[in-house]
Amino acid sequence: MVDDPNDDLDHDESYFDPPPRPARFDAGLLRESLRGLPVRSALVLRASDSVTDAVRLMQREHRGCVLITEDGSHASRVIGIFTERDVLLRIVDRGKNPATLPLDSVMTADPEVLNLSGTIAHALNKMSVGGFRHIPVVDEHHQPVFVISVSDIVEFLVEAFPREVLTLSSAPTQAPRGRYGA
Repeated sequence: MVDDPNDDLDHDESYFDPPPRPARFDAGLLRESLRGLPVRSALVLRASDSVTDAVRLMQREHRGCVLITEDGSHASRVIGIFTERDVLLRIVDRGKNPATLPLDSVMTADPEVLNLSGTIAHALNKMSVGGFRHIPVVDEHHQPVFVISVSDIVEFLVEAFPREVLTLSSAPTQAPRGRYGA
């Protein structure tokens, strides 16, 4: 039997096929309730507590913020938020002593919040428009329920698309980065 030079071309047809389409983002995910996010209850302190107290609590609990309530409990209204960004921009950058500095002098008073009926789209909108990395979620009495962070939303999306996200190889032109490489 004589080899047909065109036989090899039959095997190369897939080369000319369009690449497979990526999985489409399910816009319904954006309409999911905030309650579907992997969140933990909010850390709360009083306005008179020191910055050092807040930073130690944030370090111990591996969190990026604390909420300040009227009496330092979950049973009172949110009056402020203190974040890791505040440590850098309002304390370290200005040479203030965190041991003696009360939270009410460096917190963001009357922060933007979401209520429990909000959706993931609401959280993303507030984060994008306001440049926030943390959004307090409150009940009908403006009492803290939990805080949504950017990483909570990323974790939710990774859980929704594990195959698409977790099976990616690192970019061939970049070495993998460490935990704090971004």
